[in-house]
Amino acid sequence: MNVNTVGELVDWLLATQPRDRPVVMSRDAEGNGFSPLADADESMYVAESTWAGDVYSTPEDIADNDALTLDDDGAPDEAVRVVVLWPTN
Repeated sequence: MNVNTVGELVDWLLATQPRDRPVVMSRDAEGNGFSPLADADESMYVAESTWAGDVYSTPEDIADNDALTLDDDGAPDEAVRVVVLWPTN
C-alpha cells in the first residue's frame, strides 16, 4: 500500500500498533540500509521532482526564532505543510 498522508499512515498502520513500538526508516526504496526514527516535525516542502525536494521552516518557527537554518527566510509560495521524519543516521 502507498502511504502518502498522515491520515493514511494512521489508518493503515499506526492505529493498530502498540504505542511503545519503535519506528525504523529505510534509507532508500531498495532497503539498502535502515535507521531508527530520531525525530519528527512539521515543515514546509517544495518538490523538485516526484522523489525529492527541499524543506523550509514554517512561518511559526521563523517567528519564534526556531528556523531550520539561520538564513531561512521562509518557504516559496508553492510550499506545502508536511510532516518530516528524521532518521538517526
